[in-house]
Amino acid sequence: MKKYAYTIFIVIAVLVAYFFPQYFIEVGGVKLTTLVLPMLQVIMFGMGTTMTAEDFMGVIRNPKGVFIGLFCQFSIMPFVGFFITLLFNFPPEIAAGIILIGSSPSGLASNVMAYIAKANVPLSITITSCATLLAPFLTPFFMKTLGGGYIDINFWKMMWDITKIVILPIAIGYIINRYYLANRKMPIYIGFLVMLMIIVLINGQKLIDTISNLFSMDSLSLRSFVFRLLIQIAVIILIHFGIKNFSVQLKKYLPQILPLISMAGIAYVIMTVTAAGHDALVTVGALLLLAVLIHNLAGFLFGFYLAKLFKLPEQDCRTVAIEVGLQNGGLASGLAIQMGKAATVGLAAALFGPLMNITGSLLASYWSKKPVINPDPSLTPDRPL
Repeated sequence: MKKYAYTIFIVIAVLVAYFFPQYFIEVGGVKLTTLVLPMLQVIMFGMGTTMTAEDFMGVIRNPKGVFIGLFCQFSIMPFVGFFITLLFNFPPEIAAGIILIGSSPSGLASNVMAYIAKANVPLSITITSCATLLAPFLTPFFMKTLGGGYIDINFWKMMWDITKIVILPIAIGYIINRYYLANRKMPIYIGFLVMLMIIVLINGQKLIDTISNLFSMDSLSLRSFVFRLLIQIAVIILIHFGIKNFSVQLKKYLPQILPLISMAGIAYVIMTVTAAGHDALVTVGALLLLAVLIHNLAGFLFGFYLAKLFKLPEQDCRTVAIEVGLQNGGLASGLAIQMGKAATVGLAAALFGPLMNITGSLLASYWSKKPVINPDPSLTPDRPL
C-alpha cells in the first residue's frame, strides 16, 4: 500500500480541485496558475542537484538501448496523440493539449517505476536525462508539425519557455551539486556562469527585449532595469557565499527535502490546472479521460513491443515501455500556461499526470512479480536509485 500512497494522494488532489475549483483558481486576486512556472523550475532544479555525469554514461555503455528509447519516446507518443485527436474530434485547443503531452519528454516518475518493475534503472535515468535535454528542440518541432493545425505555435517562444522551465534550472542545480556541495575548488568562471544563468532565468524575455531595444529605450526605463539587475546580482552573490559556508548542511538535508517539494509541486500544478479547466472538463471530461487513457496505454504497449522488435533485452524493453508511457505532465502544463491556455490546452496534461501514476504503478507492480527472462546480473532489484 505504501508504494501507492503518492498515486492515491494525486488522485484525491485532482478530485478535490475538480469538485471545489473556486479554492484553487485565485487567492487575494492573484491567479494560482502564475506560481506554476516557478514551482516547475524548483522541481527541475531539484532534478539537477541529483544529476551526475554518470547519468549520461549509459549513452556509451548501452548506446543501442538509449537511442531506441529516445526514438520510441519522440515518435510513438506524438503520433499516437495526433491520431487520437483525429479519432475523437475534440475542440482544437483540447486536441492540441493531447499532442502537447505526447510531445513532452518522459516524466521523473519513470525512474522509480523502472526500479519497482525490475527494469534497467541506469538506462531509465539516461533516457529521462537525454529526453529532457532534447525537449527544447523536439517538443516545439512536434507541436509545430502536428499541433500547428489546431492552434498557432510559436516555435522559438516554446523553445525558450522549455529552456527556462527545464534546462536552466537543471543546469544550475547540476553546477551547485558538482561545485558547491561537493566541496571542490571552484573556478571563478563557474560562479559567474551560475550568476548569469540565474539572471537570465529571473528576467527571461524582458532581458532579451531590453538588449534588443537598448538604444531606443528612455533613460528612466534603462536606469530602472539596471538598478533591478544590480540588486539581483547582489542577492545572488550573497546566496553564493551562503551555499559555500553551509554546503555540509545543504548536502545532508537537500536529498530529503527536494523530493517532498517535488511531490507537493506536482500536486499543486495538477490541482491549479484542473481547477482552471473545470468548465471544459464538465463538457469533455469523460471522453478526454478515455482518450488520455488510450494514449498512456498505447505508450506502454508500443514502447515495449517496438523495443522487442529491435531485439533489446527484456529489462530494457520494460524500461523503454515505462519511459514512453510516462510523460512529463508538469512541463506540458507549464507550457499550456505560458500560452495562456491552461483551461484548454493544459487539460490533457492535468488528466495524464494522475492517470499515468495509476497505470504506471499497476504495470510496475505486475512486472515486479514476473521473473525477468535472462536478467542482467548487474541490475539487481536492490540497486539504489
